[in-house]
Amino acid sequence: MGVFAASQEKPLKIGLIGCGGRGAGAATDACAADSKVVLHAMGDMFEDRLSGTRNYLKDALKGQYQVTDDRCWTGFDAYKNVIASGVDVIILTTPPGFRPAHFAAAIDAGKHVFTEKPVAVDGPGVRAVIAAADQAKQKNLSVVAGTQRRHDVAYREAMNRIHDGAIGDVVASYAYWNQGGLWMNTRKPEWSDMEWQLRNWLYFTWLSGDHICEQHIHNIDVCLWAKQALPVKALSLAGRQVRTDPAYGHIFDHFATEYEFADGTKMISMCRQIDGTASRVSEHIIGSKGSSNANTSIKGDKAWRFEGDRPNPYVEEHRHLYEAIRSGKPINEGRQVAESTLVAIMGRMSAYCGQEVTWEQALNSQENLGPAKYELGSIPVPPVAVPGTTKFS
Repeated sequence: MGVFAASQEKPLKIGLIGCGGRGAGAATDACAADSKVVLHAMGDMFEDRLSGTRNYLKDALKGQYQVTDDRCWTGFDAYKNVIASGVDVIILTTPPGFRPAHFAAAIDAGKHVFTEKPVAVDGPGVRAVIAAADQAKQKNLSVVAGTQRRHDVAYREAMNRIHDGAIGDVVASYAYWNQGGLWMNTRKPEWSDMEWQLRNWLYFTWLSGDHICEQHIHNIDVCLWAKQALPVKALSLAGRQVRTDPAYGHIFDHFATEYEFADGTKMISMCRQIDGTASRVSEHIIGSKGSSNANTSIKGDKAWRFEGDRPNPYVEEHRHLYEAIRSGKPINEGRQVAESTLVAIMGRMSAYCGQEVTWEQALNSQENLGPAKYELGSIPVPPVAVPGTTKFS
């Protein structure tokens, strides 16, 4: 049997770091993508999250669930044990604030990686991810990110046409993720500050990057994909109008950002998480000769509409990862998703301080949002940013 054939037959052992809802979903999608993938090890901060997801996956994955008690860990260092457990692929689905350290450790250990988005919450984190992504390239490791639209057959076909000139030059783009509110876990008396924040990670910028980064990155990434360029500066209007209770941490609940590219063209970004408001989750690309919704249609002289099967992109992203690993032809989305993450961070930085923020300022920022110590104790909540008063750092 040749090397290629052997690699096709080899089971791939998966290590899951982060056992919340997204972790359970990613593990399920990974096993659906390749019948020879097995879940081998798991780690999470909290025992209840670990055990609950273990029970779910044991039933959901059947024979592809091969996790034993001695390959399960909890605590801040659980990721180190999962990485060292003999796995081939690491799935990173913890809150994004932990992503740079976990990603760097996985690549340093020679593991292929599926990483959820975003991959950082601040400039130092983005720089660390880019450095690790470059190291992965040197090691011929594959890295796939959870920007699943890039693995959606409809988006891919539309983008191929856009890049081939079907709408001419991209002269403007619009990114939207407007919806209602999300979950919140009421604080229990026995929870320390750290545990409360970890269990409500959406609402703390050091953990989520704020929702422009944690969620809206999907739509921003699509517009960057269409433009094939990165913006040089951002200017935002945003605030915290409805989710004002301290139970919702200190993040904002709405953002509107104008991004400008080197050629003077603009991307308009809008995201909101407020109950009772109009919903819109989409992208719109304007060209000099037409327009597109970035996935199923193009309008103009080269009009087009997607037809055919559209497999689940959440499964497809894992399938593409395993095909790359088995074929010996690595794919590496690490730098790509880090750059999209930084664009979202630029928008948040501009919103918080009320000033224009450039790409260089965001990338070179020395602001490290993480705590001085990672322990279950006291950790203050930063004040809610006040545009015009809060300083860029």
